[in-house]
Amino acid sequence: MTMRIKRLLLFFILLLSICSFAQDEFDSDPLITFNSTRVISGHSVEVLPEKTFEMRIENRFGNITGTNGGVQTMFGLDNLTDMRIALEYGLTKKLMFGFGRCKGTGVPYRSLLDGFVKYRLFEQVKDSMPLSCAIIGGATFTYQKASSDISNVNHFPRMAHRFAYFSQLNLARRFGKFLSISLMPTLVHRNYVADNDINTLLVFGGALRVKLSKKFCLLTEYYHCFNGNEFRQEGYQNSLGVALEWSTFGYNFTINFTNSKGLGEIQFIPYTSANWLDGQFRMGFCLSRQF
Repeated sequence: MTMRIKRLLLFFILLLSICSFAQDEFDSDPLITFNSTRVISGHSVEVLPEKTFEMRIENRFGNITGTNGGVQTMFGLDNLTDMRIALEYGLTKKLMFGFGRCKGTGVPYRSLLDGFVKYRLFEQVKDSMPLSCAIIGGATFTYQKASSDISNVNHFPRMAHRFAYFSQLNLARRFGKFLSISLMPTLVHRNYVADNDINTLLVFGGALRVKLSKKFCLLTEYYHCFNGNEFRQEGYQNSLGVALEWSTFGYNFTINFTNSKGLGEIQFIPYTSANWLDGQFRMGFCLSRQF
């Protein structure tokens, strides 16, 4: 089943690539669907402008409520679960790449290095192209000390076991002046997993942007894993987040609330275990600056 899905996604990407060449004939006045290259935890369809650098700082705190939250932890602010610092660059008007370093949540990874490449196949243009589309591929490497326990997922018998990868097809459309929607079919592959887990995960993500004013937007994001009971028997949850975004003078700032501890697709997609209904959600923020 997984091979069929991969082949279908590959065919879809090739079809969209053909469409991207056709866009050259259209009026070149694309519509902006999202203000940033990210939504909350995951990527948006947008890429950086050509020859533009961006510095990103992201973090996640502890649970706001529940057994590990409340007044004793200043509603989670005492517990920094993850932090990421990254530098990204727009190589052309369609192609960007980036590198970052994560603290890691420790469940199961710490000390993570990541990199990605994003290519925008085409952009939404009024009366000619109804969608924007991008493809993203990335890899993560952990250099944490290997566990001596051979049953532990971070035992890492081989160097290759320290790597994990993701690929994504990102489709987005803006409806009028105030609403944008994005759909993100995603594959996550980890070279080394626990006995009761599976290496390759099929995930379908969705994101929503509502423009509140010239500078403020409301964002929501959800990733659903389709790999069934084999993966869910350990009590993992799907990632869900909401955020308020503020964009001004080259800066983009989001304050978010999510049940995911980790940053990056290799962490928040496979290893989210907190449940919103049990008060297990946390605050985080992201600050980015283009120059």
